[in-house]
Amino acid sequence: MGSLKGPALFRAGLGILWLSVGMSAVCIATVPPGFTVTTVAGPLSQPTAMAFAPDGRLFVCLQGGTLRVVKGGVLLGKPFLALSVDAAGERGLLGLAFDPAFSANQYVYVYYTVKAAPVHNRVSRFTASGDTALAASELVLLDLNNLSGATNHNGGAIHFGPDGRLYIGVGENATPSNSQTNANLLGKILRMDSDGNIPLDNPFYATASGQNRLIWALGLRNPFTFAFQPGNGRMLINDVGAGSWEEINPGVVGANYGWPTTEGYTTNASFTSPIHAYPHGAGTSAGNCIAGGAFYNPPVDMFPVAYRGLYFYADYTNNWIRTLRLTDSVTTIFATDIPAPVDLQIGPDGALYYIARGNGGLVGVIRYAATSVGEDAEGMPAGYRLEQNYPNPFNPSTNIGVRIVEFALVKLAVYDLLGREVAVLVNEKKEAGIYKVKFDASGLPSGVYFYRLLARPEREGQGGRYVEAKKLCVLK
Repeated sequence: MGSLKGPALFRAGLGILWLSVGMSAVCIATVPPGFTVTTVAGPLSQPTAMAFAPDGRLFVCLQGGTLRVVKGGVLLGKPFLALSVDAAGERGLLGLAFDPAFSANQYVYVYYTVKAAPVHNRVSRFTASGDTALAASELVLLDLNNLSGATNHNGGAIHFGPDGRLYIGVGENATPSNSQTNANLLGKILRMDSDGNIPLDNPFYATASGQNRLIWALGLRNPFTFAFQPGNGRMLINDVGAGSWEEINPGVVGANYGWPTTEGYTTNASFTSPIHAYPHGAGTSAGNCIAGGAFYNPPVDMFPVAYRGLYFYADYTNNWIRTLRLTDSVTTIFATDIPAPVDLQIGPDGALYYIARGNGGLVGVIRYAATSVGEDAEGMPAGYRLEQNYPNPFNPSTNIGVRIVEFALVKLAVYDLLGREVAVLVNEKKEAGIYKVKFDASGLPSGVYFYRLLARPEREGQGGRYVEAKKLCVLK
């Protein structure tokens, strides 16, 4: 990956409209019909990664060392954390993850470059106290190998896998030979327990020594982003290429992905080939720097059913987002004109969130906003509608407006941020009409929830459906 700060990568003249609204940057990107693009937070100075806390807050890493919080749609003024980091080139605060038991232990994990000599990358754990980290709560879990003078290829993504272990993507520090040895941690995917211990079932536990037993897979150049698929735990690793190819690799225990011997697809039985690779070049089918990575398997669907299970990925230099269908490897352009995207996340509301570093830096969100034909409902009459609840925020009750245009089986339900159904307001066949539904949240704690309308018409031979979801806030 080239320097994250390289101004030459922020291209002009691509049909991007940026507006200054107070202190916010607004990006209008090109997305498919029925989708909208809005700004969540910005400007942000050199954002690198983001993650949703289990309670719905969005945490955003800035390369310079601060970890910012978006709460209730507002970027909080005080950062969660401010670290002293080496932010030269691609170094800095590069990744974060939340403990699977965050609601109980409040643990937040970060990957950053230590400023003091000798310069190296580190994984630490902090304890949250509300919207800030507890003072002096840092627990250093891993100090990686000392870095050379090269400031690129640091990796930095960290995520908990379905096994409850922390996985760490580490670049080869611009020294390709690092990728093919188990004598250091560079150019690898690492796997550790949440307390920093080394799992006994790591694949090289018996053949490596010391902390090198953390190695879970090797042969990578710069695995800047990776993701696990909710539900089945499938792992995909984005590896930034050198001169020819960008790779999406299957996460396989003990795998060797071949760098620097091979780049792109390979038939060499010693290496694991990518499930998808795209060439270097211009346009929306090529690129130079893969980034992002998110599976569309949210707790509450917002996008049409055809998107379910797709893998979203981005290219930093060519300013696009594409989807990959895993059943047949078909890849399709989804969004363009997003300047320098570096991270993607699917929110608990079912929307696609992205970080764009260009033109001041921001977090944007792409939502599906169709108010007539929903999902795969060809031939369905226009006019179905789910209104925003009023009042909002509320305590203890609010009203939700629904418009049904024909006889249909209707379900209106409320979900928490983990996708658990907490209330069913309507679940019956309804005639066409406008309905007002009262929701009493007396039994629920304060917080953000989502309500979803699902309507299935009863017309003979019609198998379509309308789906729409919105957010509400209980404030006690």
